[in-house]
Amino acid sequence: MKPSWEPIFFVFLATWRMALSVTRYSIPEEMERGSVVANLASDLGLDVSELAQREVKLDTVHSKKYLEINKRTGELYIVEKMDRESLCHGKTSCFVKLDVIIKSPLRIFNIELEIIDINDNAPHFRMERVELDVSESATPGERFSLPNALDPDVGANTISTYKLSESDHFTIDIHSGSDGTKYVDLVLTKALDREQHAVHNLMLTAVDGGVPARSGSASIIVRVLDTNDNAPQFDRSVYTLNMSENSPIGTLVTKLNATDADEGSNAEITYSFTLYTSEKTQEMFDLNSKTGEISVKGTIDFEDMKIFEMHIEAKDNGPVPLSSQCRVTLHITDMNDNYPEITIKSLKNTVKEDIPVGTVIALVGVSDRDTGDNGKVNLTINKNLPFILNKSSDYHYELLVSEPLDREMISEYEITLVVTDGGTPPLSDNETIIVHLLDVNDNAPQFPQTFYTISVMENNSPGALLSSITALDPDLHENQYLVYFIIEKEIANTSMSMLFSINPENGNLYALKTFDYEIEKEFLFHIEARDSGVPPLSSNVTVHIIIMDQNDNTPLIVSPWRAHGSVVEDKIPRSTDKGTLIAKVIAIDTDSVHNSRITYQFLQNTDATLFSLDQYNGEIRTMRMFSYRDSRHQRLVVIAKDNGEPSLSATVTIKLSTVETALKTYADLTEVPLEYDIFSDLNLYLVIGLGSVSFLLLITILVTIVLKCQKPKPSKAAPPCRNSVISERNSTIADSTLVSNDAYWYSLFLAETRKGKLVVRQPVPKGARYIVSSIPRSTGVTETSDSAASTLQVGIKFSNTMVTFMFDFF
Repeated sequence: MKPSWEPIFFVFLATWRMALSVTRYSIPEEMERGSVVANLASDLGLDVSELAQREVKLDTVHSKKYLEINKRTGELYIVEKMDRESLCHGKTSCFVKLDVIIKSPLRIFNIELEIIDINDNAPHFRMERVELDVSESATPGERFSLPNALDPDVGANTISTYKLSESDHFTIDIHSGSDGTKYVDLVLTKALDREQHAVHNLMLTAVDGGVPARSGSASIIVRVLDTNDNAPQFDRSVYTLNMSENSPIGTLVTKLNATDADEGSNAEITYSFTLYTSEKTQEMFDLNSKTGEISVKGTIDFEDMKIFEMHIEAKDNGPVPLSSQCRVTLHITDMNDNYPEITIKSLKNTVKEDIPVGTVIALVGVSDRDTGDNGKVNLTINKNLPFILNKSSDYHYELLVSEPLDREMISEYEITLVVTDGGTPPLSDNETIIVHLLDVNDNAPQFPQTFYTISVMENNSPGALLSSITALDPDLHENQYLVYFIIEKEIANTSMSMLFSINPENGNLYALKTFDYEIEKEFLFHIEARDSGVPPLSSNVTVHIIIMDQNDNTPLIVSPWRAHGSVVEDKIPRSTDKGTLIAKVIAIDTDSVHNSRITYQFLQNTDATLFSLDQYNGEIRTMRMFSYRDSRHQRLVVIAKDNGEPSLSATVTIKLSTVETALKTYADLTEVPLEYDIFSDLNLYLVIGLGSVSFLLLITILVTIVLKCQKPKPSKAAPPCRNSVISERNSTIADSTLVSNDAYWYSLFLAETRKGKLVVRQPVPKGARYIVSSIPRSTGVTETSDSAASTLQVGIKFSNTMVTFMFDFF
């Protein structure tokens, strides 16, 4: 049959010395005789008129001549049909090579003729009649292997599908192998009944994909046998295995395991290859029909075949044998079959943490029994560690320290050495060595804080635990054993070790004495922690001890002053106006500011409507004028309480007597020249004071020398003593002088008095007593009063005894 389409060709031309040409044509197989393939004269650029005169020869590589050249027309035509399947059996592409030789002059042209497959072969079965024995107890879904059809055509022209004649009990299942071959199983869809239908005649048809399609058929005869109703069953339907190439003959690949629930001969299983298993596969492997063991029978070459696929059937030995199938896919792996090895020649597995950089700690050897690239090895470290490998020869390495080591960060290193060969795929092995670090004393003790502030309540018990001050040392053993001690420091000729003690083992800090806030308010010293290493390392920390105040001092009433247990008495005119200042109660407290805040209250008041008391400044004033009903004697009891918890207090009793006779008032006094009287009194005092100072000058020099020679000793000051002068009748507030131990100055200011007197602060040397005194307020005597005060201060600064003498004298 002459094809309906023209040949398609592609021409590739190359030029050489002898004008050698290459031309390629494509034609379908089975072209009719005389069919023109191509016009060679036109394609090769030859003159048709010269072909007849020149000798033209067509040389082919086949013994049979399929083509010839028409010298008159220059056409290449078919002289014999060309069967692609005969020329290129089993190949996907088919080429026929021709040489065209033209003489006078000599020229050679190479021609490649591609033969394109056409669907000229129908599928056919290796067995046209297949007989199957099927038990009537076969369950729906059971499969039976059928022979596959063959089609020598390729590509789309090969087998495309299978068809089964109409049947109520059977159908087919088509599946493809790894090489694309179509396989078909006969599947039971409905239970069989031998008594109703003993034989089933089926027709299996294989259809290729050509246009038009071709087909081939085989007769399937299914005989229904009486029951052997349990077929063998494999563990798995598909086995996927790997095996190395060059495995020795007899090597066990796998052992298949199929079981049959029947007994006796019906449970005896025979294993066999099915028709789907290629002859090449059966030549390479042996299947033990009794045990199901698959073993190597031939030489396995990875380059020859990479995958073997075996279809195994397990059939029992019952009267009507039952069977099942499985598929074994065996992947062949190319072997680089010798692993490299690591040998530790020398090792220091315990080193000090201060080992120098560059020190060799191990010598390592490597080897591989393979040759070529498979025998070339490389040694590496699998982690980023402070070690490096130095290659000393082809098969020897040195393991060196590359960075400074610190045991406190990492105490031991696991170094995994990995050796890899140059094979494909590469093989590797590893070896792990452990290096322990020994401690050196390279870390000084460290305190968690650089400064400790510890609050201690005064009046503490001697030996009381104040705090625990500990340091940390990351070193080990004796390098981390710490000893604590106080760095000696003297305060007022007193060593710190006499005030505080620290446990040398645990850093517990204790007080060795009872502290008094009014004398000592804080301490600052250093504590050192020292380890036991060689040489020892140490560090210190600053400790600030703050003494906290307790409310342990009772308020002291300094104005109006009275002897212990006595009562202050005073007289006032009955004509006193409303709001007149009668008296001012002043109390002091040597505790801290919070505890020394004083408030005043009436504890007893003869007439609550007559007098008022300011709770903050202690001023007692009249709330109204006296009436004839009021008693001539008024008794006032004032309590002064501090702000402590619990609060402490002191009381003073004031007895006031009213008189009818009018006293000279402050206004009357201002009518006469105050400057003269006040000035006269001050001059008298000044003369006496100057005389006393002159007298005491020699004694002062002697006292100063004695004080310089003696060491001051801390001691609690004596209680306040009396140095005051009882006020005159016309004075509401007594002039008084207070001697106290308090380290602070107390400034007392009377903004309003009936005689205009001021209470001023007079300084004394640190650690001694201080004086609160009052002087009259007058513009005319300010300078004189200051002079008197300065004169008094000179005497007070030298000696408490002299101060007492001067004020008693005044």
